[in-house]
Order: sequence, then C-alpha cells, then structure tokens
Amino acid sequence: MPNKTIPFTDAQYSKFEEVDNYICSYLLQQDDALESTLKTNRGSSLDTIDVAPNQGKMLYLLAKMNKCKRILEIGTLGGYSAIWFAKALPSDGKLITLELDPKHASIAESNIKNAGFENVVEVRVGPALESLDKMAKESPEPFDMVFIDADKENNVGYLKWALEFSHVGTLIVVDNIVRQGRLVDLENKDPSITGVREVLDLMKREKRLEFTGVQTVGSKGWDGFAMGLVIG
Repeated sequence: MPNKTIPFTDAQYSKFEEVDNYICSYLLQQDDALESTLKTNRGSSLDTIDVAPNQGKMLYLLAKMNKCKRILEIGTLGGYSAIWFAKALPSDGKLITLELDPKHASIAESNIKNAGFENVVEVRVGPALESLDKMAKESPEPFDMVFIDADKENNVGYLKWALEFSHVGTLIVVDNIVRQGRLVDLENKDPSITGVREVLDLMKREKRLEFTGVQTVGSKGWDGFAMGLVIG
C-alpha cells in the first residue's frame, strides 16, 4: 500500500490499483522479461518504486514517438524502466543508465541481460553527478530523451546536465514531482520536496524548455511527472 500521507481511504487506494490492473490487462501485452524483472526486484528486497507497467509503456511510447536513438536515464534501480526504453530503441540505439548502488546495478545488469538488451544498455555505477561530469569529458553525442528518476535533492543538477547533453527536440522527463501532494505544503522543507520545487522553478525560468506537469494516481499512489521539450 502506498505511503498514506494524504486523505484517501483504503477503498480509494484499492480502486486506483484495480483501474491500473484493468488498463494493463487490456492494453499491455504479456512480456516475460519485464515480468521476470519485477519478480527479481521484489525478491531482491529492492524498494518497490519501479514505474507502474502502464507508465513504463508510456515512457516506451514517448521514446518511440520521439524516434529516439540515444536515451539517458538517471536512476536505474533494478532496470525495469531501462528495459522499457531499450524496447523502444532501434537496433543501433543506445541507453546509458546511471545507478548509485552497486547492488542495484548488478541486479539491473542481470535483468537487462535476461531481456536480451546487454548490448543496448550501459549501466554506469556511482553518484550520478560524478558520472555525468565524467561523461561530459567524453564529449558524447546528444541524447534524444532524458529520464530523471533519482534522488530528488539533486534534481536541479540533473536537469542542468540533461540540458548540457541535449539538442533541439530532446525530451526531458522528471519523475515523482507531486510526492503524495506534499509538493504544495510550503512548510515542508524535506530535501526530496524542496528538490522538486527547485527543479520546477528552474524549468519555469529556463528559456530553452517548453514544459508541463501532470498528476497521476494509480497503483503507486498519488504522484506525477514534469515533461519538457528542448526548443533552443
């Protein structure tokens, strides 16, 4: 059950999950690799914070619609969203995903190999800001999409690097911005909340971006994401 810091009843939470399950059963095909990844992640005692299957499919569709060949993901966990992205890439595509925890990275690499994408996905281990700084020294090709889903207190730094590695037309998605509604509790100074406010403020000021934010409810509770398109 999600963290109940908001005035929803158990019945409402159950209904959110029921609707997500209905949508997934009707609109998502069975994928053994993705199901195996979720099972492995649960068995490995990872936090149950993988994107929901229907949201994973949304990320897949965004990557497909944007004709992405290169994707950067900040925050790997067990590799579930990375596999969704890899499925959207062409045969010559590339996903670089950054993970702090070596144990998480090892689980992700195993899941990615099991899904058949070990030649498409590169997992880099270490603090993401350090990995991004090292990446800059490699003068990488720009990315077509960046997905930011790591520690929220460093969101501003992640967005700045995302812009550094982007081109006109790059899609940037920042996950988990609503935080069960705590976003608008201005008395809440938790770093994970202030980090979200700060990145939204940067998006608002950044003239190179057109952006929006969307609330979501579902099997993961009440949250949302921001999405920006690089225009200059």
